[in-house]
Amino acid sequence: MPYLLQCRRYRLPLRAPLRTAHGVEEQRDGLILRLEDGAGRAGFGEVATLPWFGTETTEEAEAVLKEIGPEPGADVLSRVPVIFGCLRHALAAAQAALAGDDDGAELEALPKSLPVAALLPAGREALPRIGPLAEAGFRTFKWKVGVGDVADELALLDDVCARLPEGAKLRLDANGAWPRRAAERWLERAAERPVEFVEQPSFAKAAEGTALVRRTEDLLMGLAGDFPTPIALDESLVGDGDVARWLAQGWPGVFVLKPSLCGDVSTVLAQLAAAKAAVVFSSALETAVGAKSALAHAFRWQGPVRALGFGVWPLFADARFDGPFAGPFLRREDVARLNPEAVWNALS
Repeated sequence: MPYLLQCRRYRLPLRAPLRTAHGVEEQRDGLILRLEDGAGRAGFGEVATLPWFGTETTEEAEAVLKEIGPEPGADVLSRVPVIFGCLRHALAAAQAALAGDDDGAELEALPKSLPVAALLPAGREALPRIGPLAEAGFRTFKWKVGVGDVADELALLDDVCARLPEGAKLRLDANGAWPRRAAERWLERAAERPVEFVEQPSFAKAAEGTALVRRTEDLLMGLAGDFPTPIALDESLVGDGDVARWLAQGWPGVFVLKPSLCGDVSTVLAQLAAAKAAVVFSSALETAVGAKSALAHAFRWQGPVRALGFGVWPLFADARFDGPFAGPFLRREDVARLNPEAVWNALS
């Protein structure tokens, strides 16, 4: 018996603009899917596209859904091209919800809470935010860099570090903004500071050409071998197969995994677990629908726990769409309470 497949698009203003090396984001655009089986049960998934990150666009995902039609069979995933990772993830999440694979009962055997990294804004705006976040209990902080002038941001690094609480760790997220020399300057400075890792110092999109992508990946491998501060991959892990490719190259650093962008999350996680890789689970700026699915994978992870990159909420101007509140620890029961159907209804 076929499913009944419906989708609703969202364009949600952010509570505050998000500045990264990719530009300024003021709203979030994506799709919520509702998959109903023959018994009338429904499962939900989110197509949390990030085109500036290298995913498909929302329009492209909508076009594929139109081709699939409103009554797909159980093999619906086989009809979605591999390059549509966000759409594949959303459909897989909806099917898993129908099968009961992400309910609260299963999570009972897993950790009751996981630590969260506090997200700091770019530039000097980060400085006044550190104290209140430290008082709230955060001990891992993520600072957006690669937004302003390299020298100006480097000059701020010591000010940021000086305001961290004792024993805290700082993650530097460049979103692929730096050429070789800038990356080397940051890594040289980071080696003497409480920096946990430098996230994606350089990056080239596939659209920029195979030669540039290869040179950039060679640069990342070289930087990882030349400096003591670990490097984390983020933008480099968008498509299906990216994790396997980097594992095959012997990547020695951290894998920042956004489950919402991975079509086949279970396979990717099995590969990372087999390699005993260092993994950080991170948000793709999802609504509560995508957050529920992504965080369920984070709680199931059997490897060493690093602070989650889910310190993004409250994210939306309309709080009905937010995931769980971003405290220093994220509780399993708060994930279980997320209600995808409420998000679906709010978009009607």
